[in-house]
Amino acid sequence: MGDGVNDRPRAPRTSDGVILGAFAVATLLLHFACNSRYGYWIDELYFIACSEHLAWGYVDHPPLIAFIARGSRALLGNSLFAIRFLPAVAHAALVFLAGWITRMLGGHRFAQVLAAVAVALAPVYLAFGNLLTMNAFEPVLWTACTFLVMRMVERERPQLWLVVGVLGGIGLLNKHSMAFFGLALIAGLLLTPERRVLRSTWIGVAGLVALVIVVPHVWWQIENRWPTLELLRNAQLYQHQSVSAAQFVWGQIQLLNPLALPLWLAGLYFYVAEEQGRRFRFVGWTFVLLFVGGMIIEAKTYYLAPAYPMLLAAGAVAIERWAGLRWWRWLKPATLALVVIGAVPTLPYVLPILPIEMVPGYLEWLGMREVRPERRAVGDVPQLFADMFGWDETVAAVAKAYGNLPPEERARAAIWGVGYGEAAAVDLLGPPYGLPPAISGHQNYFLWGPRDASGEVLVAVRIPQKWLQPWCTQLDEVEVVECRYCMPDRQRIAVSICRGLKVPLTELWPKVKCWTCDRPEIGR
Repeated sequence: MGDGVNDRPRAPRTSDGVILGAFAVATLLLHFACNSRYGYWIDELYFIACSEHLAWGYVDHPPLIAFIARGSRALLGNSLFAIRFLPAVAHAALVFLAGWITRMLGGHRFAQVLAAVAVALAPVYLAFGNLLTMNAFEPVLWTACTFLVMRMVERERPQLWLVVGVLGGIGLLNKHSMAFFGLALIAGLLLTPERRVLRSTWIGVAGLVALVIVVPHVWWQIENRWPTLELLRNAQLYQHQSVSAAQFVWGQIQLLNPLALPLWLAGLYFYVAEEQGRRFRFVGWTFVLLFVGGMIIEAKTYYLAPAYPMLLAAGAVAIERWAGLRWWRWLKPATLALVVIGAVPTLPYVLPILPIEMVPGYLEWLGMREVRPERRAVGDVPQLFADMFGWDETVAAVAKAYGNLPPEERARAAIWGVGYGEAAAVDLLGPPYGLPPAISGHQNYFLWGPRDASGEVLVAVRIPQKWLQPWCTQLDEVEVVECRYCMPDRQRIAVSICRGLKVPLTELWPKVKCWTCDRPEIGR
């Protein structure tokens, strides 16, 4: 390796940190420039609602996201910028961490910059960093755990298992898929000589710490009869559609932009075949196991997104190394150009940059269509954008219908959203109109119950009349909201008044439970 790039002296650590910090800040500023456009995303509304009902668990997600929402709202408020501030910080941290892993793998200045740029501009991380969701924080947690295990392998510091245990427990409170990552990581270590790091008693301490952190969530599941398992079964029955192996692979290629494919494939090659990556071969095995597992269970393509920063870091090191060979010097500029040229056109696909009316034409020109494992139909714009529209107009229509009720009816009326989106929009945007909190049978709203509603008068939001008719003495559609760029099932949002519920609402309530069915047929 006399002519290899990695024979040159390494840049000072302080200089590396400053440069990577600059890329992290640039990523943060990109999000700040975009994250106040369009409107609240449907799941953001729901997580904000969950933050008003703090608990150790929820039907469809662990508790951390609700606590994050509660904290960011307390510190910064309810604006789009405020609730999306921490996701942007998480993406910026991921950029820095990917560059630092590159340095640990032996990468010099170019490799660190290449990895940082690839992670900063990857469509999937831009999308994650621009929304308040669990997905925004999962890549940082996976990458940090991998980094710590790599550090243990490199420096024989088994005490770091304790930190891994803390991050693993926090990761499980963020998203249950952290468990699959942990199993794949352990299996990857077992398949390589680096299994020696598993012989330390510190790993037992780490497991105990993770268990202590996650026990309250497990207890919540037990107390509520494992609702998440019921939800997953329902999702398989009513929501998911088959994803072929070819579709899954194509979805992975789209995540980081197709022109970045050579970079992360080079990273996989680095771990599994290069002598320089031999110590960290377990990372390659971890990715392979997650990839194959995701393909077998037909997982949503973005479920594997948190695993790619490790590959991009290694790919950058491999490119830098190969470019040090006599005939391969063109690899550096070519790879960096591919990453940037491939990513920039996808920005309007994942960030609210363009006026929404321009998005359909732009996406038609771009020719990108996401691999969808769900049956829900998509309109002219991606679901990522479509579910940001219509909420203000819907709440205004609900307020008009509610305000037009006679005072004696208004005092007894309850607002009932078909899904958590409608209910959470009323909860967040309704107070200025004087609206009471909404109810719904969807996801955790079902567990929160009908509140104090009697059911004598219901303002029903997007509940089809054919579902309500058998239960109402009188049913009138009073308002309609047309939403051109919403998802197809929300492009016509009707607001109806149900008077004279034929059974007490408390008796009807068990029949309205909808865990991942979106639009429940009452009494189904």
